Amino acid sequence: MNSAVHPVTSGRPAERSRDADGMAVASFLLGLPGLLVLNFVLGPVAIVLALVALGRGTRRRGRALLGLALGIADLVLMVALTIADHGVIWSFS
Repeated sequence: MNSAVHPVTSGRPAERSRDADGMAVASFLLGLPGLLVLNFVLGPVAIVLALVALGRGTRRRGRALLGLALGIADLVLMVALTIADHGVIWSFS
C-alpha cells in the first residue's frame, strides 16, 4: 500500500494559517491609513479582517490585534470629528 499523504488534504491547515496570517497583515495595513483617509470604509474592513484572522488562529496575533485596535480607532476618530464639526466633514460634490 502507498503510505504517501494526499497533497490536497495535507496542505489545508497550512494554507488556512497562511490565509489568516495574510488577513492579520491586511488588517494592520488597512487600519493604519484609515486614521487619515476613508476611515468610514477602512475601519470596518480592518476590524472584520482582524476578527476573521483571530478566529482562524493566525500566527500573527499581535498584528491582528493591532489591526483591530486601529480599525476601532478609525471609527472613534470618525465619530469624534463628526461630533466636533457638527456633521460630516467631507462632501461628495
